[in-house]
Amino acid sequence: MPTVARWWQSRSDPQRLDLYTRWSFYVWLAMTPLLAVGVYGAAEAPPVAPAGELFVVASVAVAVTAVLLARAGLVAHREGRGLPRGPVLAAAAAALAAAGAAAVAFAPDVPATGALAWGLAMPPAMALTAAATVSSSRVLGRWGFGIGGATGIVVTAAGVPIGTAAVLAVVFGATLTFLALAFRFSVWVLDVVREMDRTRGVQLQLAVAEERLRFARDLHDVMGRNLSAIAVKSQLAAELVRRGREGAVEELADISRVAEESLREVRDVVRGYRRSDLPGELAGARSVLRAAGVGCTVEGEDDGAALPEPVQTALGWVVREAVTNVLRHSRATACTVALRTDGGEAELRVSNDGVAGTPVDWGNGLTGLAERLAATGGRLTADAVEDRFVLTATVPVRVPA
Repeated sequence: MPTVARWWQSRSDPQRLDLYTRWSFYVWLAMTPLLAVGVYGAAEAPPVAPAGELFVVASVAVAVTAVLLARAGLVAHREGRGLPRGPVLAAAAAALAAAGAAAVAFAPDVPATGALAWGLAMPPAMALTAAATVSSSRVLGRWGFGIGGATGIVVTAAGVPIGTAAVLAVVFGATLTFLALAFRFSVWVLDVVREMDRTRGVQLQLAVAEERLRFARDLHDVMGRNLSAIAVKSQLAAELVRRGREGAVEELADISRVAEESLREVRDVVRGYRRSDLPGELAGARSVLRAAGVGCTVEGEDDGAALPEPVQTALGWVVREAVTNVLRHSRATACTVALRTDGGEAELRVSNDGVAGTPVDWGNGLTGLAERLAATGGRLTADAVEDRFVLTATVPVRVPA
């Protein structure tokens, strides 16, 4: 059982819903022989032999062909195609055979009509349910009430009063239509969840692209002027050397000075990109998580600016690693980041609802983060608490240099 639970937890929400939808179809359609046995046993008059037995056997064929049709329909729906003709014809033929056997087997049941009506309507209803994976609501409604009307016509021909047959036709038509639409709704919900999952992936990509664009813009602003100056001074120095005039040495010295200044500024940009202050990390975490569709709440953000720079750097590592884990390894919908200082220690707690109930495995990221914090005298814990995954980092406010 733990293995099954771990296998289920390892799947994403769209994969879980896909399994649920798929096996809802399969289990329901596989129950056709059981329903046929129930109809056979509910007949007040003994079914005509061998038509009654043939009805039960044909219901097995209905179950098999309907499952195959549902499977093919789910694949066709994902690929945007229509239902394949072969499974449709096989399911329709099996349903007609079972309904025909029911018409003969349960004719003596009139005027009770229960077994006859259900024997006529149940096999085509299963085939209609299997076709619900691709068919539109209008088509399902048309066929549902068509099956109900056909059932009313057959029971009328068997001797049931017209008024009773009309009521049966409406009731069966509405019931079969509702049943088919319920399964069709499950497929629609699966489509919505898949689209939301794709949208979340796009949001993550946009968040990463936005951050890359910001860094590229900062780098361009810093390097554009200096590189232009180097290019101009290089051309001037070359021209002075070619003409044998003085001043080339001074220009080359300026080029070296500008290059060194550019290198220093690039290092400052990269240092600021990799080691921003803690309030900046918290603001960036909130922005990235919300862009990914994860609700984010940050508490104690203003207290971060008052912490010493080494403490901010250490806790900034924690924020980056925690946000990375939420985005890559969880299905979180809500995340809370809380910062507090008490008793000479700064505590950062990051909790999310994405991996509740699963065992906590420390990968390279958490292991390396714990080692970094240990070097500053801090500690790191990660565990599932009630229904949330909680990552807690504690760092002394006076971190040794």
